[in-house]
Amino acid sequence: MKTVFEYTNVSGSERLENLATEKLNHLSEKYPFLIRGDVFFKKENRSDDTGHVCGIRLSAPGPRLYASSDETNFEEAIAETIRDLNDQLEKRKDKMKSY
Repeated sequence: MKTVFEYTNVSGSERLENLATEKLNHLSEKYPFLIRGDVFFKKENRSDDTGHVCGIRLSAPGPRLYASSDETNFEEAIAETIRDLNDQLEKRKDKMKSY
């Protein structure tokens, strides 16, 4: 699966890219129909501790899947986004089996 990274108000980070790639590879092994992943990292200025946004868009057969989360750091945001995508992919897989 091809992975593309985009950053907004954040400098590029090899550590974040490796973490996201590792988690996306687990999804790709579990769901081999995934084609591409676009990962978005964004830092928002907020008065509370949140503001680290991770969004992931996956290309697969059918409509694209998208999930994002806003957490206190990017590691938590990646983990939460992957959990949301896993739920969406499970539903997509069940629909694909029924045809």
